[in-house]
Amino acid sequence: MIRHELFHTLHQLSRQLNNKLNEALKPLGLYSAQWAVIFVLKKRGSLTQKELCDYLFVEAPPITRTIQRLVKQGYVKQVPGKDKREKHVQLTDKALIEYPRWESVVNEVNRGLLKHFPEASQEELLKLQNSWLQQIL
Repeated sequence: MIRHELFHTLHQLSRQLNNKLNEALKPLGLYSAQWAVIFVLKKRGSLTQKELCDYLFVEAPPITRTIQRLVKQGYVKQVPGKDKREKHVQLTDKALIEYPRWESVVNEVNRGLLKHFPEASQEELLKLQNSWLQQIL
């Protein structure tokens, strides 16, 4: 059935993309999951752990581990919110200094992955993806 093949292929593609990104980020001491958190925080600013989970579609335990690693590395800090149970996660100055280097590596990986994929097809895929996400969320 084509639906099974479609989802299997999407899953395999996602795993391959993560592996490529992990290979490129490893010399910089990061993994794709850490980059995802850093990217979102840079884009959206300070967020709670729950907001990060919701945005990245990741459950709390893996996000907690990722945040703890990033705190140890000095790239994020947790700031108490109004509610004592709530902590806001934000990038540190150290992360903001390193960000352009990380972004450059990610951009290079992305360019390499897309070099044989026509721009019109990229735009169409993005439209389809956004439309699909709006329908399922």
